[in-house]
Amino acid sequence: MDISPHDGLNLDQGYMPVTGKAIDYPTGHVVPSHSHPTAQLIHAVQGVMVVAARGDQWVVPPTRGLWVPAREPHGIRMVGDVKIRTVYIRPDASPNLPADCQVVGISPLLRELILAAIEVAQPYDPDMRDGRLMQLLLDEVAVLPSLPLHLPQPSDPDLLTICRVLADAPDDASTLGDWAGRLGVDAKTIQRRFARQTGMTFGQWRQQARLITALEQLAAGVKVVDAALNLGYNSPSAFATMFKRQFGASPSSYFR
Repeated sequence: MDISPHDGLNLDQGYMPVTGKAIDYPTGHVVPSHSHPTAQLIHAVQGVMVVAARGDQWVVPPTRGLWVPAREPHGIRMVGDVKIRTVYIRPDASPNLPADCQVVGISPLLRELILAAIEVAQPYDPDMRDGRLMQLLLDEVAVLPSLPLHLPQPSDPDLLTICRVLADAPDDASTLGDWAGRLGVDAKTIQRRFARQTGMTFGQWRQQARLITALEQLAAGVKVVDAALNLGYNSPSAFATMFKRQFGASPSSYFR
């Protein structure tokens, strides 16, 4: 089975308001950029997905999901063995569907509804049990909580230079002043550009990049102490404090 637009089952074509699908991928697998006429809620019950869309990047750990609007091109890279459980939703199925790509929380109820939707035979009767199940799923999608696991990419060439270095070397400790000197641009100008193009300060963007890298490394089996050092933290405890503040769990327990 394949999640690409060439899927012979055509589950993403919107013949019914909601359809579900399960697919497993090996670590490192890449699904090239593609789109669907339906919106998609992508949830992995195992593994981490790195999703690229609109030039930006989202990291989707287990217990989370990614909402992708209809016809939005997106590609997916798998970190670890990934078990995707996804639903395709026709744009007219509900007036309350999210309008933008976003990482979302998956409640225990929504998780079970996604798993149940995968087992529903197509087509289904909207007035029978399967139809009511799909309607409840739509009700849950309407109240999805958005989570800050998005790394926006700027278009400014100087900012792109900074972001590429930080993405490749998250332990780089260069300050905003250091970058201003290298690029020959005033530090306040760089800060204003960061805020305008990413909605973040330089420091916030760097921390977000480190968090995203941390998720990838931990999912790949890197030890917490090694991940902390790789990301430029002076101690595992400082890294763990930052991680727990963001994700509500320690790095050592997050993927259990």
